[in-house]
Amino acid sequence: MKYSRICLLLLLFCFGLTFSQDTIISLWPGTPPNRIETDETEIRTETDILRISKVQSPDIAVYLPEKTRNTGKGVLIFPGGGYRILAYDWEGTDIAKWLNSNGIAAFVVKYRLPDSRSLVNAHEVPLMDAQRAMRIVKGMYEKWNVEPDGIGIMGFSAGGHLAATLGTLFDLKTYEPADQFDSLSPRPGFMVLMYPVISFKPGVVHQGSREALLGKSPDSVLLNRYSAELQIGPDTPPTLLVHATDDTAVPVENSLLFYQGLKAKGVSATMHVFDKGGHGFSLAKDKPYLHSWTGLVISWLGELP
Repeated sequence: MKYSRICLLLLLFCFGLTFSQDTIISLWPGTPPNRIETDETEIRTETDILRISKVQSPDIAVYLPEKTRNTGKGVLIFPGGGYRILAYDWEGTDIAKWLNSNGIAAFVVKYRLPDSRSLVNAHEVPLMDAQRAMRIVKGMYEKWNVEPDGIGIMGFSAGGHLAATLGTLFDLKTYEPADQFDSLSPRPGFMVLMYPVISFKPGVVHQGSREALLGKSPDSVLLNRYSAELQIGPDTPPTLLVHATDDTAVPVENSLLFYQGLKAKGVSATMHVFDKGGHGFSLAKDKPYLHSWTGLVISWLGELP
């Protein structure tokens, strides 16, 4: 069986690691594509949130639920941070633990950020890391007790943009195959997009995310490629969107545009818009009026085939 052969390969690739909660899996065997050697190092700043910048070695942190609670579903998590930092715990590991409590395996992706001096053609790098992460998780589905068709993605803010890009451009070739994992499709089974950056078009764009990914004067081809509402096709996965009307950082129109695009293409789409909540609320621990979003997501996941 194809998946079993790939599973064995990854076991060899990750020799010496114990597969359990908090296991860290490197995304790439050897030097990641588009990387050049510099003296740059990863930066971690921990105050109220653990912020990671200048990522040099992208990886996946694996969080597994108790076997007795396992639903067979898995979610890759892409933290936000405007493509300049990763809000690694706030929109990453905290989310993974919440998913585990609901019987869902979680995989926090520490993807490379395009403002790094260690990258060439930097705008390509987040998507190639996302594609690679999905292929690895699919290749290890048996070891992690998830169903290969039950593996989806969840992204927050700029991480939501990366998730939407993966969900619409999963067939785009961004790197040469590194091993047998790259024979797998990186198409997610579903998408959960939390207050996502979607469009790079004037009027709704989050300027900081666009500039971090494409620079101050991007050409129209790249603007269209990375405006996810323009890339929706009939094979785009079922999607749940969550946003707040009073989000002044990433306007709610981003989610509305994506919802309308999904509907026009006949893709299953669900959207929850809260009257207030602002931006970057994560699990909304300090905003009781937003607490219901977590239950809405779990109910939606439970209804998926």
